[in-house]
Amino acid sequence: MSFDNLGLGTNTLNAIKDAGYTTPTPIQSQAIPAVLNGTDVLGCAQTGTGKTASFTLPIIERLSKGRARARMPRSLILTPTRELATQISENFITYGKYEKLSMALLIGGVSTEEQQRKLTRGVDVLIATPGRLLDLFGRGSLLLNDVQFLVIDEADRMLDMGFIPDVEKIVGCLPKERQTMMFSATMPTEIRKLTKTFLKNPTEITVSPPATTASTVTECLIEVSPRSKNKALRELLRSENVLNALIFCNRKKNVDVLNRSLRKYGFLSAPLHGDMAQSARETTLQNFKNGTIKLLVATDVAGRGIDVESLSHVFNYDVPLHAEDYVHRIGRTGRAGKHGFAFMLACPEDSRYVEAITKLIGHKISPESKQKQQNLNKPQSTSKPKKSKPVAASSSGTQPEKIQQSGVGRVKRSEPRTKRSRPSSNKLTDNGTPDVNWTGPVPAFLRKKTLIPSN
Repeated sequence: MSFDNLGLGTNTLNAIKDAGYTTPTPIQSQAIPAVLNGTDVLGCAQTGTGKTASFTLPIIERLSKGRARARMPRSLILTPTRELATQISENFITYGKYEKLSMALLIGGVSTEEQQRKLTRGVDVLIATPGRLLDLFGRGSLLLNDVQFLVIDEADRMLDMGFIPDVEKIVGCLPKERQTMMFSATMPTEIRKLTKTFLKNPTEITVSPPATTASTVTECLIEVSPRSKNKALRELLRSENVLNALIFCNRKKNVDVLNRSLRKYGFLSAPLHGDMAQSARETTLQNFKNGTIKLLVATDVAGRGIDVESLSHVFNYDVPLHAEDYVHRIGRTGRAGKHGFAFMLACPEDSRYVEAITKLIGHKISPESKQKQQNLNKPQSTSKPKKSKPVAASSSGTQPEKIQQSGVGRVKRSEPRTKRSRPSSNKLTDNGTPDVNWTGPVPAFLRKKTLIPSN
């Protein structure tokens, strides 16, 4: 089947061709005709199956006739995160290039002045996070009584983030006669109950069993001790063929701490979490997409909506506290038929969360070989990495040796340095006994403390 058979107009089909797409995904081939027919849709599909296009394309087609009035959007798309809202807006720009449709993006972290100006002129498509939408609605900057199409995207994430009460308030302000579409990667019981309130006789579309992982992703479990966690991650980054990777942490504090550690060891990484200003988040994402940054350390909230072509790896530095988050995390790789790899670092205290994940996805995650697990589980060194000093030109006029990039943010020199033997700086071992490898002079206070005879 091709897009030509789905009932889309010439302008939309031309935009699809310009984007390089020829064959719709399973959820697109089922959802697009249903939306065009005016029925409500309940879609369950894992991340990376193309569900964003499954509602943007028919909405563009349905909105191609008509014009929005001031402060009264004709369609509303609710998303849980700023990144996902931005991604959806990019889809509308791509697929609606031949239609004269106006769009506004209502997200936090940016000034409301420009957003209010767009609403005053009237918008056909309004993409928003619940908090910012209610904020501007409370100020009287927009009215919701002309919304013809409502999309609730990532409904399960809305539930996890506590946005469902806000969504219920927003839905209560919408016209009763409207077309509603709800999409989710998983379908927990709470979401199933909400569909009875939000949707009317919906067409249910499930392109894969709920909470399954893509067959294009190789999953691997690494058992580590808490002390060796950072070292294990660095060794994986060095040993695996990592082109680019998302590294997930459970807390924003962990994101910053881990990113500083990776940068200290020479990896090209950057943090991404909710406390960052929107401009900083956009810059970070752009640097990650263009390859300036190879590793992105993120929380689940910030990681939602990140769509990077050919993401090679996902690393679960922290085992997710909610089993559904594992599905969303590793769904960032192995997309569009390409192969990806997902590693999870699990400590003994994470066992119950790992069990919940395996129960949800219906299979065990393959462990690494025992030998590799032992190598990765060695405690990391307590010594700090040496910072490289800039090399200056010598008095003879010779140029400093060049530095080249190698692997994921690691640095190697074009000409190897000659190693100089130097004594260890540790006078005592970790258990307080004298270091037999120490060849330098022993200070007087150490001689007294450790009963080392004077030279």
